[in-house]
Amino acid sequence: MKHEYKETLLYIENLSVAYGDKTIIKDISLTEKDVVREGVHATGQIIAVVGRSGRGKSTFFRALTGLTPMKTGKILIKDFESNELNAAKTVREGDIGFVDQKYTLFRHKTVNQALKFALRKSKLSDTEKDHKIKEYIQKWGLESCIDKYPNELSGGQRQRTAIIEQLFSSDKFIVLDEPFSGLDVGNIEEVKKSFALLSETSDYNTIIFSTHDIELALELAQCIYVIGFPTVNGKKQDYGSIVAQYDLREMGMAWKDYCEDHTKLSKEIVHQMMIS
Repeated sequence: MKHEYKETLLYIENLSVAYGDKTIIKDISLTEKDVVREGVHATGQIIAVVGRSGRGKSTFFRALTGLTPMKTGKILIKDFESNELNAAKTVREGDIGFVDQKYTLFRHKTVNQALKFALRKSKLSDTEKDHKIKEYIQKWGLESCIDKYPNELSGGQRQRTAIIEQLFSSDKFIVLDEPFSGLDVGNIEEVKKSFALLSETSDYNTIIFSTHDIELALELAQCIYVIGFPTVNGKKQDYGSIVAQYDLREMGMAWKDYCEDHTKLSKEIVHQMMIS
């Protein structure tokens, strides 16, 4: 299927994070553009980040979302409030939504109250806010949950509420840390539906997620980054960096059913993870 790269949505250059004297991640650079597919109305970007435990994936996500300060580098995203072509802005906390593994929600707020709070900085009128909440509640199958508190929701319902909450406050970018971890088959399918909904809402919507399940990464993502300990001048380092990138769009494997090519690539990615 033909595709075309348009504006840059996310640009990361020379990102590093250190805690005291200990460098956690270093030399991370990547560019992700808006990808438009021929004959397809809307299809956002889905990017997977994989790697062994302790290689810095969560630190990378926290830096990407402005929750952890960088030691070096810059992170730019498209500025949707500007009318200028290719307008970009430096990422600040709140610009990119972040859904952690616990789907953290306000314990004392109902779903409706939490979503209203997420829209507190919006320029919409109260009526428009109510309409937007109703629209998303219906689209994401949460009608029966509108007046429930987090402890009354299933894991899938909590996650969907957390995703909508982050979308309301951050617009087009959302990062999910291990969204499939510990889920049963039914809940995994629910998360896949959430990804599809996010992707179909806008060409610009960009999902970045981490997972230990390489098959899921290959099934859902159009681009996969492997974070591991790089080898520099023959010596393995003790900080995380991008050690491999697989652009499934360029490989002709994106937006396709899982097949033998995906199985072969899965083995290659696992090998890359094991050596780094």
